[in-house]
Amino acid sequence: MSITWNDSTPIYRQLRDRVVGMILDGVLKPGDPLPSVRQVAGDFQINPITVSKAYQELVDENLVEKRRGLGMYVTEGAPEALLKSERERFLREEWPALRERLGRLGLDLGKLMADAAKEGGR
Repeated sequence: MSITWNDSTPIYRQLRDRVVGMILDGVLKPGDPLPSVRQVAGDFQINPITVSKAYQELVDENLVEKRRGLGMYVTEGAPEALLKSERERFLREEWPALRERLGRLGLDLGKLMADAAKEGGR
């Protein structure tokens, strides 16, 4: 789990988002354990409370469950729930700004997609 910290977002939030990305990418699957709070804190030289706060957000969202004495584990259904919520968030928060920027720059989404498909075929 390599991370470059961004000064504009709290570290616990960036860590939470990184774990979300790992679940969406299939790196972490339902039933998989998360690295221990102590391990993550040591690996990234951050306060264990920061790691705990990130993990607690994941627990609060029912993406991760605490197993007393065993650690944290990705819950069943977490990838599907995340995909749904991340799509909704994208369409609500990111897409309108992206669409506006494309228009402002005079870019056609269809042409961009066609160009990307051509480049992917090389």
